[in-house]
Amino acid sequence: MWIREETSADHEAIARVIGAAFANALHAGGNEARIVAALRDAGALQVSLVADIDGRIAGHVAISPVTLDDGSHGWFGLGPVAVDPADQGRGVGSALVRAALAELPGQDARGCVVLGDPAWYQRFGFRPLASLRFDGAPAEYFQSLLIGDGDAPQARVDYHPAFFIA
Repeated sequence: MWIREETSADHEAIARVIGAAFANALHAGGNEARIVAALRDAGALQVSLVADIDGRIAGHVAISPVTLDDGSHGWFGLGPVAVDPADQGRGVGSALVRAALAELPGQDARGCVVLGDPAWYQRFGFRPLASLRFDGAPAEYFQSLLIGDGDAPQARVDYHPAFFIA
């Protein structure tokens, strides 16, 4: 497995993998592939990596900037993370998340947030922080990872408008 940056030749395969990965997901909105395409079109994919297995796209991870209402800069949102169902349970998703998070310190990131299963994301250091909140999400599912030195801001987090497309 090779984790690499996406290329324009990967876009169709990425959309297929995302669609397949979220087809039966409990909290999927059915618009995950459109979110990634909209982030890409807006130039808001800060990190976009694929898992390439023998020339086949097996997974994808996206990281995009988020806005904090206190004006803090350097915060990002992880997701969506998608792995082809045939490759799930083989470490593809974990490798993608680790590689994506490793990109953030070089981009002056202060932190990263994720909305997802606490049991899965805590292995990467994500934890619920009372000081950061995302309206409408259960507190335990909205998690943060501090990068570098400093404290977490007291703020409400907003994702890029691409996350709210129908």
